[in-house]
Amino acid sequence: MGDVNVRVPIAEQEPKVRAKNFDEVCLGYTEDEAVEEAGRCLNCKNPKCMGGCPVSINIPAFIEQVKNRDFKRAYEIISESSALPAVCGRVCPQESQCEGVCIRGIKGEAVAIGKLERFVADWARKNGIKPTTTAAKNGHKVAVIGSGPAGLTCAGDLARAGYDVTIFEALHKTGGVLVYGIPEFRLPKDEVVAAEVKNVESLGVKIETNVIIGKSTTIDELMEKEGFEAVFIGSGAGLPKFMGIPGEQALGVFSANEYLTRNNLMKAFKDQDTPIFHGKKVVVVGGGNVAMDAARTALRLGAEVHIVYRRSEAELPARVEEVHHAKEEGVIFDLLQNPVEILSDENGWVKGIKIIKMELGEPDESGRRRPVEIPGSEYEIECDAVIMALGTSPNPLISSTTEGLDVNKRGCIIAKEEDGSTSKKAVFAGGDAVTGAATVILAMGAGKAAAKGIREFFGETV
Repeated sequence: MGDVNVRVPIAEQEPKVRAKNFDEVCLGYTEDEAVEEAGRCLNCKNPKCMGGCPVSINIPAFIEQVKNRDFKRAYEIISESSALPAVCGRVCPQESQCEGVCIRGIKGEAVAIGKLERFVADWARKNGIKPTTTAAKNGHKVAVIGSGPAGLTCAGDLARAGYDVTIFEALHKTGGVLVYGIPEFRLPKDEVVAAEVKNVESLGVKIETNVIIGKSTTIDELMEKEGFEAVFIGSGAGLPKFMGIPGEQALGVFSANEYLTRNNLMKAFKDQDTPIFHGKKVVVVGGGNVAMDAARTALRLGAEVHIVYRRSEAELPARVEEVHHAKEEGVIFDLLQNPVEILSDENGWVKGIKIIKMELGEPDESGRRRPVEIPGSEYEIECDAVIMALGTSPNPLISSTTEGLDVNKRGCIIAKEEDGSTSKKAVFAGGDAVTGAATVILAMGAGKAAAKGIREFFGETV
């Protein structure tokens, strides 16, 4: 074994190569590399890493099995807590969760917990290993709205406990943000997401697609006419936000949500039936993971790409790994700058964007230093497309068609964090529909909490 303070490196596509394809960037550990990295784990008696995991995976236990080369047992341990390990191993912000509190990270690099989780899940998929349940059916019927990470997690946990669960998905494919929001080069759809969904179905979960709750049927109808005794709302946050600046209605201005949905869910990057705008020079406004995804997608479609963000690099909300990959691939970062107007030509198409420079002032309510405009510093960037990646909020369709369901001023459903219960009896909620746009793993944690709450609602001691 090499230096125990340094994690085993993991293979990636070369930046110049991957910037021109949609194949996965990270290539994953080999068996020997995974075993070597697992050997760095100290197997702490009081593992802080578990406390940093929103779904409470027994991290030391599964890593110990990797070290012993018992990959099947490692998968079984992970599956006790997570319905989507191959997803989480790829997109979780481990650096601020489990790996962020790893004891090994005090004097060196934290154990690569996420990469080991990914390895185990990929090994299980390639070897036909699936999660299992031994619980007897209890006769209780539960509806889950949305097939994203919150819905899949809640459904999987309830199915393991013997519940009759049906997921209702508005789109034609299952997976929610996993299929429409996260690019193929970070999360392969057919190979990884579809396989994880099939694992949830293997537990007995039924999935109905093309069902829009609030239009096709309502939550009240599901409960009163369809016989569902409880409902979990995990419908996410798909309503995009804009800045409200002049020129925002110009042709060539997109929300990141629409741009990524066209490209991911509808395979526009393969030049199939769904068109997508191939800009020559694209400006992405925002600094989160979605901004990085949109920028790296536009780059792969042949554009010169600029990310415009009003704070400095230290305040970028995106994962460090995603920022690093974007820079390697050639995305240009215009930091401490903010759009004030989108410029268009005589035909209404974007021709540029007017920017004002910023400086950081006093901290705001988020604890980050507030960006302040520098008077007289405006300038223009020529571009033919602008992608707004400023966050999303829940679609009001479900809350507006469900009697007695309370929402807050942001349109988010009000639910208790500990059990997902809402103002409406037998209706639970979690994930982005409650918090606004957040991470996959936090949505999974909310789905897990709601599954526990539903079981307790039916009188179980969990």
